[in-house]
Amino acid sequence: MNRTTRALNLTEEGEAFLRQARVALEALDAAVDMIAAQRAVPSGRVRISTSAAFGHDHVMPALPPLLDRYPSLSIEVDFDDRVVDLVRDGYDIAFRGGNIPDSALVTRPVCRLNTVLVASTDYLARHGAPRTPDELQAHRLIARRFLTGHIAPWNFKADDGSITTFDPMNKASLTLSAPESLVQAACDSVGIAEVAVHLAWDHLRSGTLKIVLHRCHRPGTYEMVMQYPHRALTAPRVQVTVSHLLEALSADDKLHVSMDTLNAYTA
Repeated sequence: MNRTTRALNLTEEGEAFLRQARVALEALDAAVDMIAAQRAVPSGRVRISTSAAFGHDHVMPALPPLLDRYPSLSIEVDFDDRVVDLVRDGYDIAFRGGNIPDSALVTRPVCRLNTVLVASTDYLARHGAPRTPDELQAHRLIARRFLTGHIAPWNFKADDGSITTFDPMNKASLTLSAPESLVQAACDSVGIAEVAVHLAWDHLRSGTLKIVLHRCHRPGTYEMVMQYPHRALTAPRVQVTVSHLLEALSADDKLHVSMDTLNAYTA
C-alpha cells in the first residue's frame, strides 16, 4: 500500500491481489452455500407446467412417492399445452415435447417421442391395411393440428433412401389438436392416425390398435424434455424434484418402447 499523511492507497500489486482475493472469497462463499443447501430439508412450493396427456399419464404417478419422501414439499401442477415462459410465469419446471429449440434454460432429456400410424382392428377389417403410402389416398385419415395452426405431415422413407411427405389434411375425415384425442378417434374406428407410441402403447398391447406402414413410416425427431431456469445454486426443493422425476420417468416403460418391439404390433 502507498501511505501518505493524507491518504492510503493500494499499489498496482495490491489492486491485483485484491481482485484475485475477491474471486477466491466468492468461490468459498458459493461452496459454503452449496453444502448448506444440501443439508437443508427440502421444503416449499414447486410449480410444474406440463401438457395434459403427459402430465396425467406420467408426471402424476411420480408425485405421491416424492411427497412421501419429502413431506415439506408442496407441488403445484398446471396442465396446459401452450409453451410457458418459466421465468416470467413463475414456474420451476416445465415438460415440453416436440422439436425442442435451443434455449437458455437447462434442458434434460426424458425420452424420444417416436410416432406410428395406427388404426383400429375393426377399421382394418372393414377397409384393409394400406401397403404403400400411396394407398392412404383410399382411406379415412385423422389429422393433427398444432396450436400454431400447422398440420403435422406424415413422412415416409423409400427403398432408395429418399423422403416423401404426405399431407393428411387432404383426406382428413377428422382434424384434432389434442394428441390423446387422436388415439381415441383411432380406437373409435374413425380412420388412420399418426400418434406418439407412449399414448398408443396400452391399446397396441390390448389389440385394439394395429400399426400400419411401419417399415417405411418415419417416426420423427420429436423428444420430451424437462426444462428449468439456469441458476448457479438451484433451490433444494427444485433439485430433489428434478432428480426424482428424471429417475421415475427413466423407469416408465411406456416412454422407452423400442422401434423393434413395435414389429409385433403391425397389421
